[in-house]
Amino acid sequence: MINWNQVKQLEDDVGVEDLAEVVTLFLSEVDEAIEGLEEVSKGTNKEIAEALHFLKGSAFNLGFQSFRDYCSIGEAQAHAGDTSQISLSQVESLYVASKAQFLAELPQNCAIEL
Repeated sequence: MINWNQVKQLEDDVGVEDLAEVVTLFLSEVDEAIEGLEEVSKGTNKEIAEALHFLKGSAFNLGFQSFRDYCSIGEAQAHAGDTSQISLSQVESLYVASKAQFLAELPQNCAIEL
């Protein structure tokens, strides 16, 4: 579910000192986006695609592989004009599970504390 190689790459890019701040910022922004999904679901296909694109990018940076993959599929479907197969509750569930695993395994994989 978590691609720790991607997290290590992020750590290399920003440095150990700034990783905690970057992770905290990403999680905060994604938490806000997840909270807004219900409102986004009432929007246009373009708005849904944009929201999923943002979540996909954040998920990639944090190594949330399964969450990223699902957002990517949903984004493509929204761009194609078919949002009937997109479950925004599944998006939220995958994020919650990914975040929990990430936070539980973070101390074993990175030298930071949140």
